[in-house]
Amino acid sequence: MTTPITAHAVLPAADRAAYGKDARKRAPRSCHGWFEPDGERTDPVEVLEGQSARRVPELVPIRYGRMLESPFRFYRGAAALMAMDLGRLPSTGLTVQLCGDAHLLNFRLLASPERHLVFDINDFDETHTGPFEWDVKRLAASFAIAGRHNGFSTAEQDSAVLACVRAYRTRMREFAAMPTLDVWYAQDDADRMRDLMASSMTKEARRRTAEATAKARTRTQLQAFAKLTRVTAEGRRIAPDPPLVTPLRDLVDDPSDDRQEKELRGVVEGYARTLSSERRFLLRRYRLVDMARKVVGVGSVGTRCWILLLLGKGDDDPLLLQAKEAGESVLAAYSGATPYDNQGRRVVSGQRLIQTTSDIFLGWTHAVGFDGVGRDFYVRQLRDWKGIAQPDTMDPSLLRLFAQLCGAALARAHARSGDPVAIAAYLGGSDRFDRALTVFAQAYADLNERDADALAAAVASGRVRATAL
Repeated sequence: MTTPITAHAVLPAADRAAYGKDARKRAPRSCHGWFEPDGERTDPVEVLEGQSARRVPELVPIRYGRMLESPFRFYRGAAALMAMDLGRLPSTGLTVQLCGDAHLLNFRLLASPERHLVFDINDFDETHTGPFEWDVKRLAASFAIAGRHNGFSTAEQDSAVLACVRAYRTRMREFAAMPTLDVWYAQDDADRMRDLMASSMTKEARRRTAEATAKARTRTQLQAFAKLTRVTAEGRRIAPDPPLVTPLRDLVDDPSDDRQEKELRGVVEGYARTLSSERRFLLRRYRLVDMARKVVGVGSVGTRCWILLLLGKGDDDPLLLQAKEAGESVLAAYSGATPYDNQGRRVVSGQRLIQTTSDIFLGWTHAVGFDGVGRDFYVRQLRDWKGIAQPDTMDPSLLRLFAQLCGAALARAHARSGDPVAIAAYLGGSDRFDRALTVFAQAYADLNERDADALAAAVASGRVRATAL
């Protein structure tokens, strides 16, 4: 696997810029607008079935059911399909630490350890090194698909895509001119976002932004604790809501069989060793009292994801952790193997590299289940001031504004892990790259709809089963 920061990053700026411009010979900026899958493209349902074979069988129909709710939902679950398509396209060779699943709903308000709201990428399950344009293309296409879902015209969809890519390009050019430490310290806190966007916001956009910021601050551990737990004779425990939330006690046929509980306790013990000493000290202030399997997201449905309920001084002092199975990134087959011997560590290392400030409880581990299969996990807090966008309620102007925020945030992430001078030189001062990606986004939105139709046909024929939940 190629290191995310190339040797060119330590060369003089002029040489790095020349390297970036030279990449146009390998992949002219206009080439990014062309997209047409070749006749050897693998059947999309076959790709999805390959992923499902490694997941919890009874949860797979829920994944398909969620993907069939809309083309945008399908897109969220189809990162493996897009990785396959991107891997066959011309590459700039300008590598960064990719998010790997940079669709618009993966950008949201998050809490920093200093208790400030920041706008950043949230999930890193597919993080991997690769050419910067892979993330930009996935993000751009998500805005075209979301615009279609909202019934926007092609011009309105293209406007959102252009806003996204232009914000990425212009901010990358800003980072190229900044000192290295200033790039690293840059962040998008809620106040900065409000100030930057105030001049272009309508009164309604300002109202909704303020509302979203206030709501994010209410999405705390205590809110999740009240929603997900209840008082029982044994004390505070996770409330069942099968099949979406299933306590461990309800997953075992024999109450005396404690192998799975031992596995999960092993997950916590192994994970604690990956934390810094002061955070291990903090974790020891809590005791593990309950565990449950939880269905999360769209693309992750069927992976083994556990809620861990820990209590501190009493029942009103909770810590909710999420231990999520980490498999190989969908990008690995096209960008090389990871240098990490643990896929959870890959996720955590990628997140720490490109996210401004990461969860203080972020860590990883490996555990062998009672079925004898070893699995990697990463662990983080279940909920901590997360504000999630609602693109289906946005009008064209608000979607365009959100596209600017996402494009700029992605540039910040890439500038930390890649060479902003080389990438900025490649992109240039014109809108050639921006316009090319509007063509790509529309072409990929068409393919995404065909792939969604293929999954629907597979369900109708009985090839796969889908459950609406």
